[in-house]
Amino acid sequence: MRPGGATRRFGAGALAVVALGLIGLGVSSCGRRDEAVSPDAGTVSFAILSAQGQASAAPLWQPLLDDMSRSIGVRVTAHFANDYGALVDDLARGTAQAAWLSAQPAIDAVDRADAEVVARTVNLDGQDSYHAVLIVKRGSGLTLDGVLACDRTLDYGVGDARSTSATLAPQAFLFSPRRLQPETCFRAVRSDNHERHAREVASGILDVAATNTPTLAALAQQNPSIAAEVEEIWRSPALPEGGIVLREDMDPALKEKIRGFFLSYGRGNDVVAERQRRVLAGLHYSRFIAADADYLDPVREILADEALNHARASGDRKAAAAAEQNLAALRAKREVQP
Repeated sequence: MRPGGATRRFGAGALAVVALGLIGLGVSSCGRRDEAVSPDAGTVSFAILSAQGQASAAPLWQPLLDDMSRSIGVRVTAHFANDYGALVDDLARGTAQAAWLSAQPAIDAVDRADAEVVARTVNLDGQDSYHAVLIVKRGSGLTLDGVLACDRTLDYGVGDARSTSATLAPQAFLFSPRRLQPETCFRAVRSDNHERHAREVASGILDVAATNTPTLAALAQQNPSIAAEVEEIWRSPALPEGGIVLREDMDPALKEKIRGFFLSYGRGNDVVAERQRRVLAGLHYSRFIAADADYLDPVREILADEALNHARASGDRKAAAAAEQNLAALRAKREVQP
């Protein structure tokens, strides 16, 4: 959550490549909470956050849901949401029992909807995560130390305020641990999309910009002449892609069937596995792998950093102390201090 250059909000993956919405087997919800209908005991309602709408995503996801239904022996219907808050509420109320979610909604589902992470996605390049990076013009001589000199001589490119890789991750993993703020470090801070910033760094309009590894990979394929003009000077810890969550109160036997379905889907050398891999390729995945809530920790760290900055800005010492403690615990768990 968004290979290529789309703005990222806690998760890349197929969010930018497909709409990631579903229709399914008689469900036509558009994400409004008042349209959700509680499924019967013999149905699993599978929810997906949609970026663009059900019509374009349904043909891509429905084959996987049909395979899931046959595998677990239970009817699987699609539950469509265009608002992740509504989707998490539906999980909490039990009108959805399973979901594909990007990282931040997955955290909310774990914290507020008694959900459990059982699997995570792997993209077609074999990656189950991505990184925020800082780039400069190749041959400029600008180093990370030069950027962190914070002498207001450089122009810096960021994403929008909620962009994980182009705003929040550099803040949480690079600037905040050093008590730095881009607004006071740079001559100018410009907000725009990943692709434009890469072009502006390559042409010397920007001195340094935040982007992400999928953007650089896409740039190398689509415009190698521009890619050759930029170089990476900093990389964040791995940031999680999407995952599969289930309600914790689901029947344990059914939960294990669903977990097993995702972890075995597309594996093997027979014609069935080959067809399943084609289904996954349409979603820009190669497979699912096992996961638990720990894979969301990098995003929890970003959220904790935001909470700390907010508490400090508001002068709330108690909240700042609590946020500092939470952030320190997450950093210690990661075992790699920024």
